[in-house]
Amino acid sequence: MRLAVLADIHGNVLALDAVLEDMARRGGADLTVNLGDSVSGPLWPRETMERLEALNLPTVRGNHDRRVAVDPADETMWASDIYARQRLTPAQRDTLFAQPLILEIAPGVIAFHARPDHDEKYLLDAIVDRQLVRAPLAAIRRRLKALDPACRIALCGHSHRPELIRIPDGPVIFNPGSIGCPAYDDDTPPAHVSEQGSPHARYGIVTLGGAGQPDSFEMIAVEYDHEAAARQAEQAGRPEWAHGLRTGFMPEAARP
Repeated sequence: MRLAVLADIHGNVLALDAVLEDMARRGGADLTVNLGDSVSGPLWPRETMERLEALNLPTVRGNHDRRVAVDPADETMWASDIYARQRLTPAQRDTLFAQPLILEIAPGVIAFHARPDHDEKYLLDAIVDRQLVRAPLAAIRRRLKALDPACRIALCGHSHRPELIRIPDGPVIFNPGSIGCPAYDDDTPPAHVSEQGSPHARYGIVTLGGAGQPDSFEMIAVEYDHEAAARQAEQAGRPEWAHGLRTGFMPEAARP
């Protein structure tokens, strides 16, 4: 079985379309799963939502999906979530909120956005010198306590950092990286940045072995018209998003 794994589209329909085209060139997948945070961002939230509604993919709810769906549109709401909320219909917001926090995609293959028991806490990452880095193995083990012991592959997103980790005597954890947002800053204490280091749209392919064959994992980076996405972010008044879309890094002012 061949799984395509999408995560953290963040309203970047140009990047999503490039990934879908790349998947088709590679022969497609038996199943495509979306790990959430689909629309939040100063880009094309409604167009992205419409594309995803047509695809009808198995999808888990991310923290920004929840915030777009239910948070009040006031000064306490993050700007990217306000932008998306204002451009979605009530029915589309209801669809976001109705998405499950966790899904079993195939026997022993579990999908969630951030952690199996929380949509907004990092699983594989720690904050060091205001940057996301890989967390110690002991910390990752503690964060996995809520995971079904029968899980052999866990699919997650949220950090936007591609990662593949095999937990000794535990599951393989696969984060494909972000399709539509290659860098971000988060001022929630402790403030930090996440940077993929290039403007590519990222996604993953997991091939489940079966019949004694090993599983395989591919991290894929796809070129697309990131300059058009950056211009869209600038028009929405988000120059820091534009910089991230162009470079895969945050502006110097946001970095340690």
